[in-house]
Amino acid sequence: MARQFPDGRLVIASHNAGKVREIAELLRPRGADVVSAAELHLPEPEETGETFAENAEIKARAAAEAAGLPALADDSGLVVPALDGAPGIHSARWAGPERDFAAAMARIEEALAGQADRSAHFVCVLTLAWPDGHCETFEGRVYGALAWPPRGDRGFGYDPVFVPDGHDRTFAEMDPDAKHAISHRAVAFHKLIAACFQD
Repeated sequence: MARQFPDGRLVIASHNAGKVREIAELLRPRGADVVSAAELHLPEPEETGETFAENAEIKARAAAEAAGLPALADDSGLVVPALDGAPGIHSARWAGPERDFAAAMARIEEALAGQADRSAHFVCVLTLAWPDGHCETFEGRVYGALAWPPRGDRGFGYDPVFVPDGHDRTFAEMDPDAKHAISHRAVAFHKLIAACFQD
């Protein structure tokens, strides 16, 4: 059985404001007192893992140890089969140090030139870590296709070019509640909440 999260403070092990905001919105109904790694001035650990799960655990463990509090880390990215899975775990790095996702989306579009396969999926792995080193990990995915040019001004990252299966709008065109209902992060969160947060 998964370890339960005790009521109280939870560190979101991220310096990405958009990701922190989205996670905080998903956790709000659970009463967690959320604070970001950036607010606590925690250093960002080097992501040396080769999978989303490994990188999520690195970030969660580092934040939990540094803050002395339970910490939740998300490692997520866009996987494009026609690009051999790229950008994958390097999704944020494709945007560079300035986090220029417009450039990253253009880079994907350029790499896909002439490709008939525009399928893609988002992966989200959530790791909840405690200061004693214990971790619980959950994965969510959402499948869809890439649109061009980018559409919408909501969301963040690659949301303006991703159209989930069964929909005609990109994540960035959707109302946040609609996105939260179907996103890769929401799928992982449902698993996390069911396992670690008591009703």
